[in-house]
Amino acid sequence: MRAMATPRERSRNLVRLAAALQLWSALGVLNLVACKPADQPIVIGLAGPFSLQSGQSMQLAAQLAVAEINQRGGIDGRQIQLAVRDDSGSVGLALRVARSFYDSPDVAAVIGHMGSAETLAAARVYNSGDNPVVSISPSASSPDISDAGPYTFRVCPDDGVHAAQLADWAYRRLGARRVAVLYENDAYGRGLRTAFRNSFTELGGRIVSEDPFSPALPGFEPYLTRIRLRGGADALLLAGALDGAERMLRTLNNLQSNQTVLGGDGIGGIEAAQVDAEGVFVSLAYLHDQPGPRNEAFTSAYRRMYGEQPPDHRGAGAYDIVYLLSRVIDQVGPDRSRIRDYLAGLGTETEPFEGVTGSIGFDRNRNVVDRNVVIAVVRDKRLVSAERR
Repeated sequence: MRAMATPRERSRNLVRLAAALQLWSALGVLNLVACKPADQPIVIGLAGPFSLQSGQSMQLAAQLAVAEINQRGGIDGRQIQLAVRDDSGSVGLALRVARSFYDSPDVAAVIGHMGSAETLAAARVYNSGDNPVVSISPSASSPDISDAGPYTFRVCPDDGVHAAQLADWAYRRLGARRVAVLYENDAYGRGLRTAFRNSFTELGGRIVSEDPFSPALPGFEPYLTRIRLRGGADALLLAGALDGAERMLRTLNNLQSNQTVLGGDGIGGIEAAQVDAEGVFVSLAYLHDQPGPRNEAFTSAYRRMYGEQPPDHRGAGAYDIVYLLSRVIDQVGPDRSRIRDYLAGLGTETEPFEGVTGSIGFDRNRNVVDRNVVIAVVRDKRLVSAERR
């Protein structure tokens, strides 16, 4: 019997698969020139940090959705072609990726980017010029994205929704009255920090410290020492991305601290990281174990294709966006401006789209409407609903 792959080996295999899929997608786009117009695939850009653990589910779930749609005949007989670009979670690379998509007239729309900083940077390109292109993020939650431009959408709730749920959970369910905040000094970290502070203090809690950090710092002990010198805290909010949270938790474990830790969706994936994250609470727009036949079918198909590691909120969002765009393009064709206009009226002028993450319709700022979040907790290397733990 074949030995079971270690988590690190599975991660390397997924990275290799992502690279192969990216090359396959790029070659497919180049071959479009040899096709007759009626036979050409419909090209959708896919942008995110696919070489990083945090971005793998997003790419794999998007590929799964494309495979399912194409197997059923595509869009009006035309196959979907994903043009995959890795932005490595870098603002500079996100700008270059956005420019390459914008300058390619065959790209009808873009799925991405994943992070708020990359999404905001790329939006300056997507919303510019005479031929802007729609981008739909599965997970960029900064409030600033509401003002990014008329062609920038997202299917996730913003930081205000995450922060309100986290603050309520900390105050009412955990009994926390003093919370320390460590935030990554970028659009996502600052947005979650501010929204949490506002919600928690409104409930009657107190923020005892707010310190920015960079994941590149050699150590985090000074931050934790400062919190202790200020009288300690009932809970610690990590407002940042996965890599910084992993290093922060490793520091807490080395100090043998039993500090209660909370985080936003940016640290989703911490359950599978190479660090003890047992008991960490995370706010998520989607959790793989939520009930419903559509989600059950998605998670089953995802596991059959990629193994037992379940899809995360970024993957579920990307999966929904592929299906949403296929519906829109089936209705109005691959014209960029018509796609934008149809999306702008989704949920008001047309019926909302029902996806695995829930109902999708957009408000006037192109934010998904009526979308709640769930509080999950890490148990035995899995994220499970904290309500049902």
